[in-house]
Formats: sequence, C-alpha cells, structure tokens
Amino acid sequence: MNQPAVHPNKPIADVSSKPKTSTIANSLPNLPLKTIFAITFGFCGVNMAFSLQSSQMSRIFQTIGADPTKLGLFFILPPLAGLFVQPLVGKYSDRTWTRFGRRMPYLLFSAPLAALVMVLLPNAGSFGFGYASTAALLFGAIAILFMDLSSNVCMQPFRMIIGDMVNENQKDKAWSWQQAFSNLGGVLATILPFVLTYFGVANTAQKGVVPLSVRIAFYIGAIILLGISAYTIHTVKEYDPDTYALYHHINPEQHKHTKPIWQLVKEAPKAFWEVALVQLFAWIGIQYMWTYTTGAIAENVWHTTNAASAGYQAAGNWYGILTFIQSMAAVLYGFLVLSRTNPYKRKFWYRFGLASFAVGLVWVFFIHNQYLLIAPFCLIGIGFFTVHVEPFNIFTSSLDGANEGSYIGIFNGTICLPQILASVASFMVFKFVGNSMPGMMLIAGISMFIAVLAISIIKQDNPQEDLSENPTK
Repeated sequence: MNQPAVHPNKPIADVSSKPKTSTIANSLPNLPLKTIFAITFGFCGVNMAFSLQSSQMSRIFQTIGADPTKLGLFFILPPLAGLFVQPLVGKYSDRTWTRFGRRMPYLLFSAPLAALVMVLLPNAGSFGFGYASTAALLFGAIAILFMDLSSNVCMQPFRMIIGDMVNENQKDKAWSWQQAFSNLGGVLATILPFVLTYFGVANTAQKGVVPLSVRIAFYIGAIILLGISAYTIHTVKEYDPDTYALYHHINPEQHKHTKPIWQLVKEAPKAFWEVALVQLFAWIGIQYMWTYTTGAIAENVWHTTNAASAGYQAAGNWYGILTFIQSMAAVLYGFLVLSRTNPYKRKFWYRFGLASFAVGLVWVFFIHNQYLLIAPFCLIGIGFFTVHVEPFNIFTSSLDGANEGSYIGIFNGTICLPQILASVASFMVFKFVGNSMPGMMLIAGISMFIAVLAISIIKQDNPQEDLSENPTK
C-alpha cells in the first residue's frame, strides 16, 4: 500500500471516539503547494476531452447530417453515462486499496481508452457511411457514449482525492485550482481548430466529413490527456487505509463495509438535496448552452443555419475562440478571487457566479456582432467556474470521510439528471421558441436566473472543523 504523501511522522489527534462537535471534523494536515498542484493539475488533461466534446459536438453531428431539431437526442448520452458510471467508480474506488493507490488505478485504465475514442469520434464522417446515414450517426453516438464513459472514469479520481487528502482550510484553494487547470485544458482544446486553420489546415471538407482542423485538434487533445494523466499517476501518492482513517476520524475497517448506493442516497446529508435544487436549474441552462451556442452564433452573426456552409464553420471556430476567452476569464477569476475567498462566504460567491452566468447567457441572445460576444462570454466564464467549485465546496463539507468517493459520484447525478431532462425537453422547448437556436440561449439564461434564486434554500453550508495541530505549510 502507498504510504502517506505528506507528514508521515506527524502526530495525529486521538480518534478513539469522534469529536463531540456540531459539525464534521477532521485532522487532515495542510498539504505543500506542490502536492496540491499534483492533485489538481490532472484535470487539465481530462477537460481537454470534455471541452473538445462540448465545443465541437454540435458541429460534428450537424456536419455528418444530424437534424438540428433532434440534437438533444445525442446530448442525452454523455450525462446518461455519467449518471451511472461516476457513482460506481466512487463506490468501488472507496474499497480499492492497492500499491498504485485508491483512486489512481481507475485513471490508469480510463485515460488510454478516452484517448482512443477521442481519435475515433471526429472521424464519424470519414469511413464512407454517407451523409446523414444511420451508420454515420450511430457511429458518432456510440463514440460519444464511450468517450463520456471513459472521461467520467478519468474525472472522478481527481475529484475524490480532494475529499480524501485536502483539509477545510485548503479546500477552496484546491477546488479552485482544479477548475482553473480544467479551464486551461479547455483553452488548449477549444482554440486548437482556430489555430490550426490559421496555419493553413483545412477548415472545410466534403459534405458529411468533419474538417481536418477539428480532427487534428482531437488527436492533439488525446496525446495531452495521456501525458498529463501519466504525470498525475506517477506523482500523487495517496494515504494508506490506516492513515486515512486516522485523519478522517473513522473506523479503519470502514472501507470494507460500503453501503448500497440506494441506501447512501437515502442517508445523504441535507446539503446534498439543497445544492441539488440549485444544480437542477443551473445545469439545464448549461446543457442548452452546450447544445445551441454554435448554431445561435451562426444564426445571429453569420445569418446561416446551414451546417455545411463556410459561415457555419466560421461560427464554430469563433465559438472556440469565445470558449478560450471564457476559460481565460475563469482562470483569472479562480486564481485571483475564488481561491482566496472565506469558507463562510461560499453562498455569496455561488450566487454572484450564477448571476454572472445568467446575464451572459441572456446577453448572447441579443448580440449580432461577433466581437461584442466577448463580454458575455467573460461573464459565462465566471459562472461556469463557479458552478464547478462552490457546489462541491458546500457539499463535501458535509461529508465525514466515510463513503467519500461514493457520495461524490452520487452527487454527479445532480449534474447529469438536469442535462438529461433538458435534452428530453428540448424537443418541445425548441419548437416553443420557433426553432430558434438564439431563443434557446434565452431559455438557458432564464433557467440560470432561477438557479440564483434557489441558492436561498441552502442552509447547511458550514465548513468542517479542523482538529489538526498547527500543521506546517
């Protein structure tokens, strides 16, 4: 088994009985910044896969002939995969203690698979299936499903290890750093098609074939995902079972007796349900943003809905640039603001971030100039960063270290279920707004405003009590 990553000789508080406090407590030591970097940097590679998927998925499927009114069908698959995969990864990794660690073995398996599917996905139109053929669309749908399955398995170890190893004083920093590196991965991924086009790589192709610029972007993303995942696996040394139990004040045998997922849901802390309501409306808005932004920009700015046109492909590239701007705004906001906030002000920053998100989404509906879109996407970046940080800060503070991975996996359901609901409802909502993709951005903004109001229901948001004895920095 791995030995403790830090402070292996540090005295640990007596844990013969749980501390009699009104809040969850732990004795986790402060981690050196280099350890926090190793824990969080891996998300850069994982998000390259997700960012390429989210920014180019609509473009790929419309290029190979998908009906724009049925795009929601393809966007059901990724959250459906996450809904089932992440709780299972959490449950079984809670019980996995090997010489490679507790969470890292899952990354060792999933990263190569995710990279392989990243190579296959943009080639959905390159195998001679034919434009809008059932075979091409089916191949693309299956590739998306496997890409999201593997990417979800990649993602969970990075989230879970924060709950395993990071104390309350450093949790805001760790979640913020992880999301900042995630956005850096998004920057690299989404700007690649634009940069490749600038250097002469073809940005158009024959009907039904995804442009070479997009395909090469996916290939580069796959290589970086493998490299960064290898770095994380090599660098991060997880706590052994006994040390983990001492730091979290739980029974060392706890991991051998995990509860069924349905029982854990039934016994979930109140914070789970409070944050889940906010997540419902926030992720409905995000799902519509992912699905319809490229089409909305093409319709509003380039005045086309034809996916084969140069204007539509230009809109796809510009969306990549806007996603780059969004990610840079998020990185700056994360490092300069959210990583330095007071743990007792999490609800305030949660509300501020989602309000920025809502304003940005609604603003996109009204803009018909490509350069004016930069301002709302800066706001969207702040909001998108927040929705990946504050919900986890608030929820994980209500956990006691037992079943940590299972609960983080289950919590992912508050992200996946709204996406599935939004995708199913999109068939009706899209018609309700007159088959207008800009109109769907307005709907996304309204849903995000409802999420802002729902934050008021969150009551259980107290940080955990730190019982460590003046840990070193």
